[in-house]
Amino acid sequence: MNWTVAPESFATPEAAELRRAYLAEVAGRYWGRPATDAELDQGLAEDPADGLVRPTGEFVVGRYDGRPGACAGLRMLDAGTAELTRVYVRPELRGTGGGGALLAALEEAARSLGAERIRLDTRTDLVEARGLYAKHGYAEIPAYNSGPYAEHWFEKRLV
Repeated sequence: MNWTVAPESFATPEAAELRRAYLAEVAGRYWGRPATDAELDQGLAEDPADGLVRPTGEFVVGRYDGRPGACAGLRMLDAGTAELTRVYVRPELRGTGGGGALLAALEEAARSLGAERIRLDTRTDLVEARGLYAKHGYAEIPAYNSGPYAEHWFEKRLV
């Protein structure tokens, strides 16, 4: 059993299902209850793929033993800075290396787009995500944005 990660359109059925699962988890944790189908539909409709295609970024899907199990996006903030977004590994596949595989693929994509650093923001309750970033060399930094859900900011130098 192993992971493969490859660029994929944000709109493929598998990518859309993974994005829906991501949104269901992060919204449910935030609200303290499961998100409704209508709330998920609205959230996905308001979640454009802006910048998640070359030359301004990339969206990848990770497959575990051939099954879609993870996704993540990358967008360039400026000529030297990329930002990770929508990093998600299905709960039943966490601990199998999928998060690290996503990060490695997007770090390589960021380098190929000219980025010298990758940044991201996350919430306090997303403990698994914060642990993943720290494990892979991302250090907490001062806030670089004012996103409504941003509580922790991380950066990793690529050069």
